[in-house]
Amino acid sequence: MQRFDVAVIGAGAAGLFCAGIAGQRGLRVLLIDHAEKLAEKIRISGGGRCNFTNLHTKPANFLSANPAFCRSALARYTPGDFIALLGRYGIGWHEKHKGQLFCDDSSEDVIGLLLRECEAGAVTRWQPCGVSAVLQAGHGFELDTARGTVGAARVVVATGGLSIPKIGASDFGYRLARQFGHRVVEPRPALVPLTFDAASWSPFAALAGLSLPVKIASGEGVFLEDLLFTHRGLSGPAVLQISSHWRPGTPLEVDLAPAEDLGNALRGAKAVSRRKLVNELATRLPARLAEAWTAPLGTLAERTLPEVKDKELAALAASLQHWRLTPSGTEGWRKAEVTAGGVDTRELSSQTLESRRVAGLHFIGEVVDVTGWLGGYNFQWAWASAHACAQACAERQAAPAPAARAPAG
Repeated sequence: MQRFDVAVIGAGAAGLFCAGIAGQRGLRVLLIDHAEKLAEKIRISGGGRCNFTNLHTKPANFLSANPAFCRSALARYTPGDFIALLGRYGIGWHEKHKGQLFCDDSSEDVIGLLLRECEAGAVTRWQPCGVSAVLQAGHGFELDTARGTVGAARVVVATGGLSIPKIGASDFGYRLARQFGHRVVEPRPALVPLTFDAASWSPFAALAGLSLPVKIASGEGVFLEDLLFTHRGLSGPAVLQISSHWRPGTPLEVDLAPAEDLGNALRGAKAVSRRKLVNELATRLPARLAEAWTAPLGTLAERTLPEVKDKELAALAASLQHWRLTPSGTEGWRKAEVTAGGVDTRELSSQTLESRRVAGLHFIGEVVDVTGWLGGYNFQWAWASAHACAQACAERQAAPAPAARAPAG
Protein backbone atom coordinates (compact mmCIF):
# COMPACT_ATOMS: atom_id res chain seq x y z
CA MET A 1 0.00 0.00 0.00
CA GLN A 2 1.36 3.42 -0.98
CA ARG A 3 1.69 5.89 1.87
CA PHE A 4 1.72 9.68 1.82
CA ASP A 5 2.13 12.43 4.36
CA VAL A 6 -0.96 14.24 3.03
CA ALA A 7 -3.84 13.17 0.81
CA VAL A 8 -5.74 16.13 -0.66
CA ILE A 9 -9.20 15.24 -1.97
CA GLY A 10 -10.37 17.72 -4.60
CA ALA A 11 -8.25 19.39 -7.28
CA GLY A 12 -9.96 22.74 -7.51
CA ALA A 13 -8.45 26.07 -6.51
CA ALA A 14 -7.99 25.24 -2.82
CA GLY A 15 -6.87 21.65 -3.34
CA LEU A 16 -4.31 22.40 -6.04
CA PHE A 17 -2.85 25.30 -4.09
CA CYS A 18 -2.66 23.36 -0.83
CA ALA A 19 -1.05 20.35 -2.50
CA GLY A 20 1.59 22.50 -4.20
CA ILE A 21 2.57 24.34 -1.04
CA ALA A 22 2.65 21.18 1.09
CA GLY A 23 4.78 19.40 -1.51
CA GLN A 24 7.24 22.28 -1.66
CA ARG A 25 7.53 22.12 2.13
CA GLY A 26 8.90 18.59 1.78
CA LEU A 27 5.74 16.52 2.29
CA ARG A 28 4.78 13.53 0.16
CA VAL A 29 1.44 14.62 -1.24
CA LEU A 30 -1.28 12.77 -3.14
CA LEU A 31 -3.90 14.92 -4.90
CA ILE A 32 -7.07 13.08 -5.94
CA ASP A 33 -10.11 14.26 -7.93
CA HIS A 34 -13.01 12.32 -9.42
CA ALA A 35 -13.70 14.75 -12.30
CA GLU A 36 -12.51 14.14 -15.85
CA LYS A 37 -11.42 17.76 -16.37
CA LEU A 38 -9.05 19.65 -14.11
CA ALA A 39 -10.17 22.82 -12.30
CA GLU A 40 -13.24 23.52 -14.45
CA LYS A 41 -14.54 26.09 -11.97
CA ILE A 42 -11.35 28.12 -12.37
CA ARG A 43 -11.52 27.70 -16.15
CA ILE A 44 -15.05 29.16 -16.51
CA SER A 45 -14.72 31.85 -13.85
CA GLY A 46 -14.66 35.53 -14.72
CA GLY A 47 -15.83 34.91 -18.27
CA GLY A 48 -12.76 32.74 -18.86
CA ARG A 49 -10.31 35.21 -17.32
CA CYS A 50 -10.56 34.12 -13.66
CA ASN A 51 -11.44 36.83 -11.15
CA PHE A 52 -8.66 35.45 -8.95
CA THR A 53 -8.86 37.87 -5.99
CA ASN A 54 -10.09 41.23 -4.77
CA LEU A 55 -7.81 44.02 -3.58
CA HIS A 56 -10.30 45.05 -0.89
CA THR A 57 -10.59 41.63 0.77
CA LYS A 58 -11.45 41.79 4.45
CA PRO A 59 -13.41 39.53 6.83
CA ALA A 60 -16.55 41.66 6.42
CA ASN A 61 -16.76 40.42 2.80
CA PHE A 62 -17.56 36.88 3.97
CA LEU A 63 -20.66 35.21 5.39
CA SER A 64 -20.54 32.44 7.97
CA ALA A 65 -22.38 31.22 11.05
CA ASN A 66 -19.03 31.95 12.74
CA PRO A 67 -18.01 35.30 11.16
CA ALA A 68 -14.65 35.67 12.91
CA PHE A 69 -13.34 32.32 11.66
CA CYS A 70 -11.89 33.58 8.36
CA ARG A 71 -9.79 36.35 9.95
CA SER A 72 -6.67 34.34 10.69
CA ALA A 73 -6.21 32.70 7.29
CA LEU A 74 -7.04 35.89 5.37
CA ALA A 75 -4.53 37.89 7.42
CA ARG A 76 -1.74 35.40 6.77
CA TYR A 77 -2.22 35.09 3.00
CA THR A 78 -3.35 38.30 1.33
CA PRO A 79 -4.29 39.38 -2.21
CA GLY A 80 -0.79 40.87 -2.45
CA ASP A 81 0.72 37.46 -1.78
CA PHE A 82 -1.16 35.87 -4.67
CA ILE A 83 -0.36 38.82 -6.95
CA ALA A 84 3.32 38.29 -6.15
CA LEU A 85 2.97 34.63 -7.11
CA LEU A 86 1.45 35.63 -10.45
CA GLY A 87 4.39 37.96 -10.94
CA ARG A 88 6.88 35.12 -10.46
CA TYR A 89 5.18 33.31 -13.33
CA GLY A 90 4.93 36.41 -15.53
CA ILE A 91 1.13 36.39 -15.57
CA GLY A 92 -0.45 39.75 -16.44
CA TRP A 93 -3.54 40.99 -14.68
CA HIS A 94 -5.80 44.02 -14.47
CA GLU A 95 -8.37 45.56 -12.14
CA LYS A 96 -11.83 45.62 -13.68
CA HIS A 97 -14.24 46.98 -11.07
CA LYS A 98 -14.24 47.57 -7.29
CA GLY A 99 -10.92 45.83 -6.68
CA GLN A 100 -11.76 42.78 -8.82
CA LEU A 101 -8.61 41.39 -10.45
CA PHE A 102 -8.62 39.32 -13.65
CA CYS A 103 -5.97 37.65 -15.80
CA ASP A 104 -5.08 39.66 -18.89
CA ASP A 105 -5.22 36.55 -21.03
CA SER A 106 -6.98 33.47 -19.70
CA SER A 107 -8.00 31.42 -16.69
CA GLU A 108 -5.65 28.80 -18.08
CA ASP A 109 -2.79 30.94 -16.77
CA VAL A 110 -3.92 30.37 -13.18
CA ILE A 111 -4.49 26.66 -13.77
CA GLY A 112 -1.02 26.38 -15.31
CA LEU A 113 0.50 28.20 -12.33
CA LEU A 114 -1.15 25.81 -9.88
CA LEU A 115 0.00 22.77 -11.83
CA ARG A 116 3.56 24.06 -11.93
CA GLU A 117 3.43 24.67 -8.17
CA CYS A 118 2.35 21.04 -7.75
CA GLU A 119 5.16 19.88 -10.05
CA ALA A 120 7.65 21.88 -7.99
CA GLY A 121 6.40 20.01 -4.94
CA ALA A 122 6.57 16.59 -6.65
CA VAL A 123 2.86 16.10 -5.97
CA THR A 124 1.37 12.79 -7.12
CA ARG A 125 -1.91 13.54 -8.93
CA TRP A 126 -4.58 10.94 -9.63
CA GLN A 127 -7.37 12.23 -11.87
CA PRO A 128 -9.93 11.00 -12.62
CA CYS A 129 -9.95 8.87 -9.50
CA GLY A 130 -12.87 8.45 -7.13
CA VAL A 131 -12.60 7.99 -3.37
CA SER A 132 -15.14 5.53 -2.00
CA ALA A 133 -14.15 5.58 1.68
CA VAL A 134 -11.92 7.36 4.18
CA LEU A 135 -11.22 5.53 7.44
CA GLN A 136 -9.06 6.20 10.46
CA ALA A 137 -6.24 3.70 10.73
CA GLY A 138 -3.42 3.73 13.26
CA HIS A 139 -1.99 7.25 13.42
CA GLY A 140 -3.59 8.35 10.16
CA PHE A 141 -6.09 7.35 7.52
CA GLU A 142 -6.70 4.81 4.81
CA LEU A 143 -8.45 5.90 1.60
CA ASP A 144 -10.17 3.42 -0.68
CA THR A 145 -9.77 4.83 -4.19
CA ALA A 146 -10.40 3.68 -7.75
CA ARG A 147 -6.63 3.03 -7.97
CA GLY A 148 -6.41 1.03 -4.76
CA THR A 149 -6.04 1.70 -1.04
CA VAL A 150 -3.56 4.33 0.11
CA GLY A 151 -2.44 5.52 3.51
CA ALA A 152 -2.00 9.12 4.63
CA ALA A 153 -0.99 10.73 7.89
CA ARG A 154 -3.30 13.65 7.08
CA VAL A 155 -6.34 14.15 4.87
CA VAL A 156 -7.35 17.53 3.44
CA VAL A 157 -10.92 17.79 2.14
CA ALA A 158 -11.11 20.37 -0.65
CA THR A 159 -14.09 18.97 -2.53
CA GLY A 160 -16.01 22.25 -2.93
CA GLY A 161 -19.78 22.67 -2.73
CA LEU A 162 -22.86 21.80 -4.75
CA SER A 163 -22.82 24.65 -7.26
CA ILE A 164 -22.64 23.89 -11.00
CA PRO A 165 -23.17 20.10 -10.87
CA LYS A 166 -22.43 19.69 -14.60
CA ILE A 167 -18.72 20.23 -13.89
CA GLY A 168 -18.56 17.63 -11.14
CA ALA A 169 -19.88 19.22 -7.95
CA SER A 170 -20.89 16.69 -5.29
CA ASP A 171 -21.78 16.41 -1.61
CA PHE A 172 -18.79 14.16 -0.86
CA GLY A 173 -17.17 16.66 1.52
CA TYR A 174 -20.34 17.09 3.57
CA ARG A 175 -20.87 13.32 3.80
CA LEU A 176 -17.30 12.84 4.93
CA ALA A 177 -17.63 15.60 7.54
CA ARG A 178 -20.78 14.01 8.95
CA GLN A 179 -19.12 10.59 8.94
CA PHE A 180 -16.51 11.98 11.34
CA GLY A 181 -19.10 13.64 13.57
CA HIS A 182 -19.02 17.18 12.18
CA ARG A 183 -22.04 19.42 11.93
CA VAL A 184 -22.80 20.89 8.51
CA VAL A 185 -24.53 24.25 8.13
CA GLU A 186 -27.28 23.55 5.58
CA PRO A 187 -25.84 24.22 2.11
CA ARG A 188 -27.80 26.56 -0.16
CA PRO A 189 -27.20 28.17 -3.56
CA ALA A 190 -25.42 31.54 -3.34
CA LEU A 191 -24.38 34.20 -5.83
CA VAL A 192 -27.39 33.00 -7.81
CA PRO A 193 -30.23 34.66 -9.81
CA LEU A 194 -33.59 34.96 -8.06
CA THR A 195 -36.88 33.84 -9.59
CA PHE A 196 -40.56 34.80 -9.21
CA ASP A 197 -43.79 32.98 -9.96
CA ALA A 198 -45.01 33.53 -13.50
CA ALA A 199 -48.16 35.45 -12.56
CA SER A 200 -46.42 38.07 -10.41
CA TRP A 201 -43.55 38.43 -12.89
CA SER A 202 -45.62 38.82 -16.06
CA PRO A 203 -45.56 42.67 -15.99
CA PHE A 204 -41.74 42.57 -16.00
CA ALA A 205 -40.93 39.55 -18.20
CA ALA A 206 -40.76 41.78 -21.30
CA LEU A 207 -37.92 43.74 -19.64
CA ALA A 208 -35.57 40.74 -19.98
CA GLY A 209 -32.09 41.95 -20.87
CA LEU A 210 -32.53 45.42 -19.32
CA SER A 211 -29.86 46.44 -16.83
CA LEU A 212 -29.50 49.44 -14.51
CA PRO A 213 -27.68 50.44 -11.31
CA VAL A 214 -29.72 49.91 -8.14
CA LYS A 215 -29.48 49.76 -4.38
CA ILE A 216 -30.74 46.41 -3.12
CA ALA A 217 -31.29 45.16 0.42
CA SER A 218 -32.38 42.00 2.22
CA GLY A 219 -31.65 41.00 5.78
CA GLU A 220 -28.30 42.53 6.74
CA GLY A 221 -27.12 42.80 3.14
CA VAL A 222 -27.11 46.10 1.23
CA PHE A 223 -25.40 46.54 -2.15
CA LEU A 224 -25.03 49.21 -4.83
CA GLU A 225 -24.58 47.27 -8.06
CA ASP A 226 -26.17 46.63 -11.45
CA LEU A 227 -29.44 44.70 -11.66
CA LEU A 228 -30.48 42.65 -14.70
CA PHE A 229 -34.08 41.73 -15.56
CA THR A 230 -34.57 38.18 -16.90
CA HIS A 231 -37.56 36.26 -18.24
CA ARG A 232 -37.93 34.47 -14.89
CA GLY A 233 -36.77 37.12 -12.42
CA LEU A 234 -33.70 39.14 -11.49
CA SER A 235 -29.97 38.66 -11.96
CA GLY A 236 -26.86 40.81 -12.37
CA PRO A 237 -24.24 41.62 -9.72
CA ALA A 238 -26.74 43.30 -7.36
CA VAL A 239 -28.96 40.23 -7.20
CA LEU A 240 -26.12 37.72 -7.07
CA GLN A 241 -24.72 39.63 -4.10
CA ILE A 242 -28.01 39.86 -2.24
CA SER A 243 -28.89 36.21 -2.92
CA SER A 244 -26.34 35.14 -0.30
CA HIS A 245 -28.28 37.12 2.32
CA TRP A 246 -31.80 36.35 1.08
CA ARG A 247 -33.89 33.67 2.79
CA PRO A 248 -37.04 32.07 1.31
CA GLY A 249 -40.21 33.98 2.13
CA THR A 250 -38.45 37.27 2.87
CA PRO A 251 -38.74 40.35 0.63
CA LEU A 252 -36.16 42.36 -1.22
CA GLU A 253 -36.22 46.15 -1.22
CA VAL A 254 -34.89 47.74 -4.38
CA ASP A 255 -34.18 51.40 -5.13
CA LEU A 256 -34.32 51.69 -8.92
CA ALA A 257 -33.02 55.27 -8.89
CA PRO A 258 -30.36 55.35 -6.14
CA ALA A 259 -28.53 58.40 -7.47
CA GLU A 260 -31.20 60.92 -6.48
CA ASP A 261 -34.33 61.65 -4.46
CA LEU A 262 -36.74 60.89 -7.29
CA GLY A 263 -39.76 62.53 -5.66
CA ASN A 264 -37.98 65.87 -5.22
CA ALA A 265 -36.51 65.63 -8.72
CA LEU A 266 -39.90 65.07 -10.35
CA ARG A 267 -41.56 67.85 -8.35
CA GLY A 268 -38.73 70.22 -9.29
CA ALA A 269 -39.09 69.27 -12.95
CA LYS A 270 -42.72 70.45 -13.00
CA ALA A 271 -41.53 74.06 -13.13
CA VAL A 272 -39.53 73.60 -16.33
CA SER A 273 -40.79 70.50 -18.14
CA ARG A 274 -43.85 70.00 -20.35
CA ARG A 275 -43.05 66.34 -21.00
CA LYS A 276 -45.55 63.59 -20.39
CA LEU A 277 -44.97 61.83 -17.08
CA VAL A 278 -43.74 58.64 -18.78
CA ASN A 279 -41.32 60.62 -20.94
CA GLU A 280 -39.97 62.62 -18.00
CA LEU A 281 -39.43 59.40 -16.10
CA ALA A 282 -37.57 58.01 -19.12
CA THR A 283 -34.95 60.76 -18.71
CA ARG A 284 -34.07 59.28 -15.32
CA LEU A 285 -34.61 55.56 -15.94
CA PRO A 286 -34.31 53.26 -18.98
CA ALA A 287 -37.23 54.01 -21.30
CA ARG A 288 -38.48 50.41 -21.29
CA LEU A 289 -38.62 50.42 -17.50
CA ALA A 290 -40.40 53.80 -17.40
CA GLU A 291 -43.03 52.55 -19.85
CA ALA A 292 -43.59 49.25 -18.01
CA TRP A 293 -43.74 50.95 -14.63
CA THR A 294 -46.28 53.58 -15.66
CA ALA A 295 -48.45 51.28 -17.80
CA PRO A 296 -50.71 50.38 -14.84
CA LEU A 297 -51.28 54.13 -14.24
CA GLY A 298 -53.37 54.45 -17.41
CA THR A 299 -54.02 58.01 -18.55
CA LEU A 300 -51.92 59.45 -15.70
CA ALA A 301 -48.78 58.36 -17.55
CA GLU A 302 -49.82 60.47 -20.55
CA ARG A 303 -50.43 63.69 -18.65
CA THR A 304 -47.87 66.44 -18.88
CA LEU A 305 -45.81 66.88 -15.76
CA PRO A 306 -47.57 70.09 -14.59
CA GLU A 307 -50.88 68.20 -14.73
CA VAL A 308 -49.73 65.57 -12.27
CA LYS A 309 -50.37 66.19 -8.57
CA ASP A 310 -47.44 66.27 -6.18
CA LYS A 311 -48.87 63.40 -4.17
CA GLU A 312 -49.09 61.32 -7.36
CA LEU A 313 -45.45 62.06 -8.12
CA ALA A 314 -44.51 61.14 -4.54
CA ALA A 315 -46.36 57.84 -4.80
CA LEU A 316 -44.70 57.02 -8.11
CA ALA A 317 -41.25 57.87 -6.74
CA ALA A 318 -41.85 55.77 -3.62
CA SER A 319 -42.89 52.77 -5.72
CA LEU A 320 -39.62 53.00 -7.65
CA GLN A 321 -37.29 53.72 -4.76
CA HIS A 322 -38.91 51.32 -2.28
CA TRP A 323 -39.86 48.45 -4.58
CA ARG A 324 -40.65 45.52 -2.30
CA LEU A 325 -40.93 42.10 -3.89
CA THR A 326 -40.58 38.54 -2.62
CA PRO A 327 -38.80 35.96 -4.78
CA SER A 328 -40.32 32.52 -5.08
CA GLY A 329 -36.88 30.90 -5.22
CA THR A 330 -33.53 30.84 -6.98
CA GLU A 331 -32.17 29.40 -10.21
CA GLY A 332 -30.64 26.70 -8.00
CA TRP A 333 -27.37 24.84 -8.09
CA ARG A 334 -27.24 24.92 -11.88
CA LYS A 335 -26.70 28.71 -11.91
CA ALA A 336 -25.21 29.30 -8.44
CA GLU A 337 -21.60 30.46 -8.55
CA VAL A 338 -20.87 29.18 -5.03
CA THR A 339 -22.38 27.27 -2.13
CA ALA A 340 -23.27 29.00 1.13
CA GLY A 341 -23.16 26.91 4.28
CA GLY A 342 -20.90 23.91 4.69
CA VAL A 343 -18.74 22.31 7.37
CA ASP A 344 -19.39 24.14 10.63
CA THR A 345 -16.30 26.23 11.37
CA ARG A 346 -16.94 26.13 15.10
CA GLU A 347 -15.51 22.61 14.93
CA LEU A 348 -12.38 23.63 13.01
CA SER A 349 -9.21 25.46 14.02
CA SER A 350 -9.08 28.89 12.38
CA GLN A 351 -5.26 28.65 12.42
CA THR A 352 -4.87 25.27 10.71
CA LEU A 353 -8.30 24.38 9.28
CA GLU A 354 -7.93 21.10 11.21
CA SER A 355 -10.87 19.30 12.75
CA ARG A 356 -11.27 19.69 16.50
CA ARG A 357 -12.88 16.25 16.50
CA VAL A 358 -10.45 14.18 14.41
CA ALA A 359 -6.71 14.88 14.48
CA GLY A 360 -5.18 15.11 11.02
CA LEU A 361 -8.42 15.86 9.17
CA HIS A 362 -8.63 19.29 7.51
CA PHE A 363 -11.33 21.11 5.51
CA ILE A 364 -10.53 24.01 3.17
CA GLY A 365 -12.14 26.20 0.52
CA GLU A 366 -15.80 26.14 -0.44
CA VAL A 367 -16.68 23.00 1.52
CA VAL A 368 -16.29 25.11 4.67
CA ASP A 369 -19.03 27.46 5.93
CA VAL A 370 -17.29 30.60 4.64
CA THR A 371 -18.86 32.32 1.62
CA GLY A 372 -17.42 35.42 -0.02
CA TRP A 373 -19.08 38.22 -1.91
CA LEU A 374 -19.09 38.29 -5.69
CA GLY A 375 -15.85 39.66 -7.11
CA GLY A 376 -12.86 37.42 -6.38
CA TYR A 377 -13.40 36.96 -2.65
CA ASN A 378 -14.12 33.24 -2.84
CA PHE A 379 -10.89 32.57 -4.71
CA GLN A 380 -9.00 34.54 -2.06
CA TRP A 381 -10.58 32.34 0.61
CA ALA A 382 -9.45 29.28 -1.37
CA TRP A 383 -5.85 30.55 -1.50
CA ALA A 384 -5.80 31.68 2.13
CA SER A 385 -7.39 28.58 3.65
CA ALA A 386 -5.19 26.31 1.51
CA HIS A 387 -2.05 28.18 2.55
CA ALA A 388 -2.93 28.01 6.25
CA CYS A 389 -3.66 24.29 6.00
CA ALA A 390 -0.52 23.40 4.03
CA GLN A 391 1.67 25.41 6.38
CA ALA A 392 0.14 23.62 9.37
CA CYS A 393 0.62 20.18 7.80
CA ALA A 394 4.30 20.96 7.18
CA GLU A 395 4.82 22.26 10.70
CA ARG A 396 3.16 19.18 12.22
CA GLN A 397 5.37 16.91 10.12
CA ALA A 398 8.53 18.79 11.13
CA ALA A 399 7.69 18.90 14.83
CA PRO A 400 9.80 16.49 16.90
CA ALA A 401 8.00 13.61 18.52
CA PRO A 402 7.27 14.11 22.24
CA ALA A 403 10.11 12.91 24.43
CA ALA A 404 9.53 9.55 26.07
CA ARG A 405 8.65 9.81 29.73
CA ALA A 406 10.91 8.02 32.18
CA PRO A 407 9.17 5.18 34.00
CA ALA A 408 8.01 6.04 37.51
CA GLY A 409 10.26 4.99 40.37
